[in-house]
Amino acid sequence: MVKKMLNKLKQGIKRNIYTSKIKKSAALVGENLTVNNKSFVNSKTELGNNVNFNGIEIIGGGRVVIGNNFHSGRGCLIITENHNYDNGVYIPYDETSIFREVVIEDNVWIGERVIILGGAHIGEGAIIQAGSVVIGNIPQYSIAGGHPAKTFKMRDIDHYKKLKNDGKFH
Repeated sequence: MVKKMLNKLKQGIKRNIYTSKIKKSAALVGENLTVNNKSFVNSKTELGNNVNFNGIEIIGGGRVVIGNNFHSGRGCLIITENHNYDNGVYIPYDETSIFREVVIEDNVWIGERVIILGGAHIGEGAIIQAGSVVIGNIPQYSIAGGHPAKTFKMRDIDHYKKLKNDGKFH
């Protein structure tokens, strides 16, 4: 029993440290941020309310906007910067970088080890299957997966909207 209490205390301390680091790093942080595992965001990251990270890295110099009620699995990666391989002065690429924004709307859940590349836009209420790579637009209410991630199912939109209207957020 004591061991269980100590583990819970340790996890709470880690959560506070991880959350504090994200609050210092991000450009904007809404209310009720929870960071359960080691995470990193860039200085152009904007977070809505009730954002939950379970181990995410947001790297590169591009802007990232994450809406309200976001949840991520462990080992997720958002990459907002790429080498200049098309218009640079060297091959395979030069010293310049290309920055691309990522937008994730409200009530999105991304599973474990999801990679999201610059230029991606994930619509409201979408779910991204574990291990997927998002390279473009994922429509609202869709459940998507694969490499590249594609919609394979839609949520029950009426049920989703009822829960949203009733304020039922995890």
